[in-house]
Amino acid sequence: MTDLSSARVRVPCSTSNLGAGFDTLGLALDRFLDVSFTPDSSGSLRVVREGTLRTLPEDETDIVAEILKSRLAGVSVSGVLKMHSDIPVGRGLGASAAARVAGHDLALAVRGLPRNDGATFDSAYREEGHGDNAAPSMFGGLRAVAETEDGPMVMSLPLSPQVGFAYAAPSVGVSTDEARRQLPKSVSHGLATASLGRLVALLQGLAEGDADLIRIGAQDELHVPYRMALIPRASSVISAGIDAGAWAVTVSGAGSGLIAMCDQSDAEGVAEAMHQAFDEGSGDPECFGFSLSPTERGLERVAF
Repeated sequence: MTDLSSARVRVPCSTSNLGAGFDTLGLALDRFLDVSFTPDSSGSLRVVREGTLRTLPEDETDIVAEILKSRLAGVSVSGVLKMHSDIPVGRGLGASAAARVAGHDLALAVRGLPRNDGATFDSAYREEGHGDNAAPSMFGGLRAVAETEDGPMVMSLPLSPQVGFAYAAPSVGVSTDEARRQLPKSVSHGLATASLGRLVALLQGLAEGDADLIRIGAQDELHVPYRMALIPRASSVISAGIDAGAWAVTVSGAGSGLIAMCDQSDAEGVAEAMHQAFDEGSGDPECFGFSLSPTERGLERVAF
């Protein structure tokens, strides 16, 4: 029998795509999943959910718990797995990628093993099917992931501190699988070429804080038009964000959240305008809106 130790890890949320960076580009933002394990002699694993996770059905499979049990196969996993998250679930802020990164590192930490960031990222990447959320959750900052013959390559990209981010989401979520089913099976060569040009503009705009380049780079025809149909009032929310000063507003990840890029000083006002457009005065607590700041903090092990 292997004795397990107490351990705690923290992982940031992420927005991905940002328009033309479909399945390639992701940014770590300052909302976090905090997970801890405390061993005991109960003979079972008890899961405690706090924050945004409290709204999940009790019988819903928990990613962190499943990874922990899988990675510790043959070991009696007895104790309390406590998870606190302020990342909205199913709203395009990389909640599942954050959970996968946290689960794989926690499985090392409870055995007293050192971090293995490459293996942790590779596991999350394979399970997600793409690395645009897993990379920033793992490493922090603005990240791009390129496919190579030797596997995914993660690159750190520059981001101007002038660029602010505002986020809002309706009370209903969108599953990544559902969002992917909306996409066409193929696109024209011309559309693919235009998308590459927009991606270049987006990366340069983010690096320089150039509003005009970001407007160009946020335009997309590969995924955004198809996912917009799944998001109620999306067009009105985008208009509200632009009217409040946003340079561009697009789908965050697979949705249902929308992310705006704007001057950092305008982020709170843009987020409030977008929130109000989603909420329409209903006061629904499951309708979110807030500003977000980029973070260079990726996966962390926290003293426990």
